[in-house]
Amino acid sequence: MVVAKGSKAVFLSAKWRSDDGGREGMALAVSWSGTLSTDEGESVSNVICIPLASQKRSSTGRPDWTCIVVGFSSGYVRFYTESGVLLLAQLLNEDPVLRLKCRTYEIPRHPGVTEQHEELSILYPAALVTIDGFSLFQSLRACRNQVARAAAAGSEVVQPPPLAYKKWGLQDMDAIVDHSSVGIMTLCVFDQMRNASILGGFHASVKGSLPAMSQYITVGGGPYTGFYYAIEGSSQPLLSHVALAVASKLTSALFTAASGWLGWKKQNEEEPTQKQKPKVEPATPLAVRFGLPDSRRHGESICLSPCNTLAGVTDDFGRVMLLDVGRGIAIRMWKGYRDAQLGWVQVSEGRGESSPSAPLPRRHAQFLVIYAPRRGILEVWGTQQGPRVGAFTVGKHCRLLYAGYRLMGVNSVTSQGWQLHTQQVCLFDPATGALRTVTVPFHLVNEHTHTQTRGGALESLLANKNAPVSCLTNITRLLLANREAVDEALLQLCSSQLKLLQLYTDIQQLHSTVEASTDAHTKPVSAEPLRVEEELARVSLILQRYTELTSGSRPSVSFAQDSPDASLSVRGFLSQMEYCVVVYPVGSFLFWGCLTGESPLQKVCDTLQETGISPQHLLSLLLSVWLHREKEVLKKPKAVRHLHTLLTALSSMKGAVESSWDMQCVSPWWQQVRSACVQSHSAAAALLAAIVAHRAAKVNITSLAETKFQSEWEAVSLELEQWAVCVRQLEDVLALQTLLCVAPLKGTPGGATPHCSVKALLEGGRGCIADSVAKWVFRQDLAPEGLKDMLQRRGEAQRTEQPSQPVLREKSQEDLLVSVCQRFPDSLSPDLLFAHCCWEYVVQWNKYPEVCWVRQYRIVFNIHAVFPQCISSMMWNTFIVKRFSAAAFLMEKVGKAPKERLCRRDVGMGDGAMTSFLGSCVELLQILMEADSGIEEVTPPELCVEEVWGGAEGPASIVELALEQRGIHYPLVQHHCLLATLLHTAMTFNLRVKPLSLFDSKGKSAFFRELVSIQLMPSGDMDPGLVSLRQEFLLRVLTGWVKTQSEAGMAPASTRLDLESGDEMWPSLCLDLGTLLQVNPDILRRHLVCELYNQGLDPRAEQVMLEVEDKDVLGSQLLVLTGQRLSYSLLHTQTQTKPAMELLARLPPTLCTWLKAMDPSELGCPSVPLSQTSRLVSRLIEILPENHGQYSLALHLLEAVEVLQGED
Repeated sequence: MVVAKGSKAVFLSAKWRSDDGGREGMALAVSWSGTLSTDEGESVSNVICIPLASQKRSSTGRPDWTCIVVGFSSGYVRFYTESGVLLLAQLLNEDPVLRLKCRTYEIPRHPGVTEQHEELSILYPAALVTIDGFSLFQSLRACRNQVARAAAAGSEVVQPPPLAYKKWGLQDMDAIVDHSSVGIMTLCVFDQMRNASILGGFHASVKGSLPAMSQYITVGGGPYTGFYYAIEGSSQPLLSHVALAVASKLTSALFTAASGWLGWKKQNEEEPTQKQKPKVEPATPLAVRFGLPDSRRHGESICLSPCNTLAGVTDDFGRVMLLDVGRGIAIRMWKGYRDAQLGWVQVSEGRGESSPSAPLPRRHAQFLVIYAPRRGILEVWGTQQGPRVGAFTVGKHCRLLYAGYRLMGVNSVTSQGWQLHTQQVCLFDPATGALRTVTVPFHLVNEHTHTQTRGGALESLLANKNAPVSCLTNITRLLLANREAVDEALLQLCSSQLKLLQLYTDIQQLHSTVEASTDAHTKPVSAEPLRVEEELARVSLILQRYTELTSGSRPSVSFAQDSPDASLSVRGFLSQMEYCVVVYPVGSFLFWGCLTGESPLQKVCDTLQETGISPQHLLSLLLSVWLHREKEVLKKPKAVRHLHTLLTALSSMKGAVESSWDMQCVSPWWQQVRSACVQSHSAAAALLAAIVAHRAAKVNITSLAETKFQSEWEAVSLELEQWAVCVRQLEDVLALQTLLCVAPLKGTPGGATPHCSVKALLEGGRGCIADSVAKWVFRQDLAPEGLKDMLQRRGEAQRTEQPSQPVLREKSQEDLLVSVCQRFPDSLSPDLLFAHCCWEYVVQWNKYPEVCWVRQYRIVFNIHAVFPQCISSMMWNTFIVKRFSAAAFLMEKVGKAPKERLCRRDVGMGDGAMTSFLGSCVELLQILMEADSGIEEVTPPELCVEEVWGGAEGPASIVELALEQRGIHYPLVQHHCLLATLLHTAMTFNLRVKPLSLFDSKGKSAFFRELVSIQLMPSGDMDPGLVSLRQEFLLRVLTGWVKTQSEAGMAPASTRLDLESGDEMWPSLCLDLGTLLQVNPDILRRHLVCELYNQGLDPRAEQVMLEVEDKDVLGSQLLVLTGQRLSYSLLHTQTQTKPAMELLARLPPTLCTWLKAMDPSELGCPSVPLSQTSRLVSRLIEILPENHGQYSLALHLLEAVEVLQGED
């Protein structure tokens, strides 16, 4: 709220405050106060506050901030924030601003209504300026953000460019004091032809397209009311002053720069600042189309209705006139309202006030609010010709506040799903400071019709949650007694509501009286509940285990109104029973007392039968409460017996089971019970209800058979067969749900406990059961070996008795899994279960690639010989190849093993996880190749399901899809396996390599294709340059492996085994790669021997030396390495001994010179014992032939080593 006078203003904003009594409430507090005028002699002439819609998703449909628009007597219009910061100022006309009005977006209620755009209109004495709301919204947001940035940076605020606007010169009126912008309207064809004939005469021509016009209504004098129409497109927005402002800035900038270039401006010279008055654009003339002439009457204000169809006008004669905006005529007038203030209230019809079949959209009612200050009265009138529906005595100095708009910044797209608040009319009393809101009920629109008033009043009372039942009953009976004054529709409403009220009262009384025990004494105990309990003993163990697992569930948030024991109000009972909605609260209210034995069953059933409610609806309510309160049912053993009694009583009602029912057909009554059970996710409650209903149906069928056939033969019907299948399915679902309720391991993803039902399993396809168990296996993080051991025991005999003490968790879950597998011998065969588990693990790895669950595909080895290739091929095509190709391209791009950031950006995982992933890719491709080699000898397995689950329909299972896969192309898989090995090797040893560059063009083009396709593979001898690159890479791999072995040898004993485990395969892997990459393996062996000696791993080097073929070259290489060792011992040790110096002096000059030329820094481990060096020299003499050019040098080395060894 803004209060302004003269040049000063106070901004008020709503805040929560507590009074002296401790009660909290909303109060208006001063947020800013000060002077708004900037020019001398300037004063505030009009103010409005425009809330701007928030653009944030978290506050959609709410205001972000409020802009205060102030009009001044100088013609300026300035825009401020709530804290008084000036955002924008513009001179639109040199006359005083008379009125500021805003129009915001309204959701069209009908398809034919023209969509109105947002607009700000400014009225001057002889001109009307309109600013488009969208551009204004964007400009204000930009200005506010710019001001905030400037304040944060401490810089000056840049003056924003002026707004674009339209300016109309209103003609043909003597005086204008107020206006309303109705918006864009389109004439119908008849009105277009009528206007053309009036204006142009008989020969006037009519355009083919209907023009769109903006309608403006003004009030004042001569005429009293004027109607203006501006055809859209006739006047463009005024932008010349925008161009002038931009040109002025450019000229100033160029002049300033030129003066600096030419030396005109000194450093300490300041530019003179002179204020120029902005240029005011002329207005476009707009003539009045027509008006309401009254020479003596002068209008004072106009207030447009929310739907833009009506307008209220006040004048100096104390009249309030209601105008029809579309037709331009006055349709109603009120007298005796001098200085009146107007407002509008639009009310939408509530959901409960219309009939269920009423078409959308809902109806709306408009009420005109008139405040007469001289009389001190506030009145509410129904429009157009409605009566006065309310009158309130208020103060004589109040102010009626009505904005007439909502949020700015809304359109047809952004308003989707918004619940726009109704425009409120408030009355401000300056004497007390109170701000009151005017609220009108919708049913008052029909106040002039007494029957509708009574119906609306009755509906309002019935919808009141605080109305007592006795009051509602008495009012309904009173209306029924006065039949002459009540129409037929209201009589039917009263009759139906009275029955429901009586039922509510009777049920409440029956629940409050403890008579459950009397029924048991007066009637003999039937044998049927005992037979039901005998059937329940068969599933008692699984029921007990299910109860233990579900009763200890995790705590969750609950509300009092959602509690199962919360009482049902009469309003909720009536609203839910009126439309026959099957909801749990009504069923709990009617039957829960009977199920617990706290209410008399027979009396409740008799009461329900007297109300005339259909047995099918009562059956749905009974089943809803039984299935919804499963935990409470399992804790009450006698509830099953009470359910049997209730179900039998409902079945005996008229209209439940037809007497003419053919036993060879399915009964609709019992089919309703089966449908509720198979759709329920409460497995235990559904099974109990099915067993009870099965027994009741069997008794019913037997009695009907005895009546019809009078035979001693047992009745056999399709209905009993349906029940047998349903009970077996529900037993299987209970066992499966019990397994799924086992708590998962902490830290294992997978979400909440899944719930299954018979319907869900039937619609999920043949693989739905195996898929559910596979998800459970993943949540339990079972190892493939442990799962295999469990399934191997599925054929063993069940234990004869359960242990009395609690079993361990692992043993319990093993028993549950074996039990479920025995119930589903076909759907959970080891092959199918292993296949689904494998697929589930790779699916979860795709969600969480940092965890190496993908290695669990080793479970594929345990499947039927046909499945490994099919499942692995699907895994590769669906999940693996995308990340695998991304890793290959990334490594090719950077030319080395990428770091953490690049791996996460391109592959979606860290560098450590990517190394493990590439190793998994190698194993997966090896599985494919091994499976392909033996697949021709094995016949595909047959996929079967259990007989009771034969009707499953839905998507194809993973195994069915896998069997449809085509056979792989072995060379292409081997080609990919080679690339995966290279990538894994480069990541493991952190090597520099471009992996794709190690292949020719054919090899590159064959990568990342479908493994079943036939590609042109590399063949023949490779280019020597390519072979050289491959050889260099493999040599670096061997060097890296030897370094890791050396580091492992120097590591503590506790970690040495971990470092060495799994590393022995790298040398043989490099030799295999050399064969595939056409690299001479003897070169790799010689390099490996030299690297092992270089790191001081002489025993390993001797083992590998036995496999080297070219001994001469190896001898020359090892001779240099031996010289480096001796050079380090004799020349480069920091503590040279005297014997070593004497030995160096006795050496032959040739050997001494050769040792000095050696570089010991190339040795990875220079400090090697002399015994190892002596053994190395001995091996050298053995492998070098005597005619070798360096044989004599080797003999001198042996002598020198022996001398050193003897002196030590």
